[in-house]
Amino acid sequence: MNKNVGVLGCGWLGLPLAKTLVEKGYTVHGSTTSSGKLNTLEKKGITAFEIHLSETGIQGNIQGFLSPIETLIIDVPPKLRGKNSENFVEKMKYLHAEIKKNKVSKIIFVSSTAVYGEAEGKVSEESPTSPVTESGKQLVECEKIFRDDESFKTTIIRFGGLIGPNRHPVTTLSGRENLSGGNNPINLIHLDDCIHMITTILEQRYWGEIFNGVYPHHPKKQVYYFEEAQKRGLPAPRYKTESSQNKGKLVLGKNFLEKGHTFHTSVVS
Repeated sequence: MNKNVGVLGCGWLGLPLAKTLVEKGYTVHGSTTSSGKLNTLEKKGITAFEIHLSETGIQGNIQGFLSPIETLIIDVPPKLRGKNSENFVEKMKYLHAEIKKNKVSKIIFVSSTAVYGEAEGKVSEESPTSPVTESGKQLVECEKIFRDDESFKTTIIRFGGLIGPNRHPVTTLSGRENLSGGNNPINLIHLDDCIHMITTILEQRYWGEIFNGVYPHHPKKQVYYFEEAQKRGLPAPRYKTESSQNKGKLVLGKNFLEKGHTFHTSVVS
């Protein structure tokens, strides 16, 4: 098995993932948009590249980054909020063109459960995508760019809300009022399980597949976030009393579980 792996986007998920892969004996190329982080990556045994993807092209030594690697993990979140929003699809088209010039034969594309939109009830990898947000719509289009190209094999991981060290949605929800969807289930996953899923896919060679990355515990949002706020000494978010029959979506990590794997890290603090 070729153990040359590239992690495009060494951020909150990508950096600990790249570090784990080095510890498992992989030769890892990692990219960052910050020159200040290059030294941090190198100290962790990662061959570091400063690469900027934009809707007008790619800056940095993308050929040097891609040329020796067989497997590429793309962990680049869409930046679609605020004044500096970009066209994520155009960024991925430039990346796709560069990938085709090299010997990359396998791709893991990190996506989001946002692609299922406002689906009701249980949702699995077999469910249709029906995104309503701009990021969800662009992620569906980008998934298609890579999955439709038969010159390499692409596996998609659709992660739920990400939690982990210094990251939890309750910190941004704290103190907010009149929130909707309090009776809807949570769909979250811990950083450790994100890494566990990606390394399992690499080691078991699950190529050309789709996985939902969501921990199988789905309490109602208003209950879960009240309890998580209390544990942190934060004001709890307040949800509207709703009489609607809207159940919200409950995302199942069916493919991963049916292959005999488990999620290890609870989303309850």
